[in-house]
Amino acid sequence: MVNTGMQLISFTCAVTGWIMAIAVTALPQWKVTAFIGSNILTSEIVWQGIWMNCIYQTTGHMQCKTYDSMLALPPDIQAARALMCLAIFLGWLSCTVSCCGMKCTTCAADDRHAKAGIALSGGVLFILTGLCVLVPVSWTANTVVQDFYNPNVPLVHKRELGQAIYLGWASAVILMISGAVLSSTCPHIEGGGGYRRGYITRSFTTTRPTAPDPPKPISSNSLPLKEYV
Repeated sequence: MVNTGMQLISFTCAVTGWIMAIAVTALPQWKVTAFIGSNILTSEIVWQGIWMNCIYQTTGHMQCKTYDSMLALPPDIQAARALMCLAIFLGWLSCTVSCCGMKCTTCAADDRHAKAGIALSGGVLFILTGLCVLVPVSWTANTVVQDFYNPNVPLVHKRELGQAIYLGWASAVILMISGAVLSSTCPHIEGGGGYRRGYITRSFTTTRPTAPDPPKPISSNSLPLKEYV
């Protein structure tokens, strides 16, 4: 039996994770300025995203500039752009497919098997969306950590993990868990032909009605004889 409440909760969480993935794509806080040594007194904070760089000043002013050339970007940023755009598209497709496969919708009429297949497809697409978010976020985080501990990188070029990285991890986990739960709520296909309540199954092809026994003659030996005057 499909749990409609579980489907609604998992679908809502998956949509929330998809919206978080859109926010991660747009935010510039993938890499932030690392405060090392005397840089803790700096008046500017540098934010680096996959689409633009921003400089935030302590006075409250912020200036952002998009990247001039896409081919001149590092490989992790190029891959992050492609995978995050793919994740947004897969998230939209997952929401559409999952809506058609949920029990509370009227799509596919009352065909339980068709709804089960559609709901399973939506759950798998949500899992793929989470993976598309997890890969670029983890790749960027690994690059930031390696550059931070690399002695050959100047201090002014060292960066730390920004808020978008943590938000991306949370989005990926929510999407994958919600997709797994949505896939597990599909009804099991029953085989072997069930029965209806109130009816008893009988086989009418193998049994034949038997003819009634002929009447037996009355024997004088078995019944007492009476005399009538």
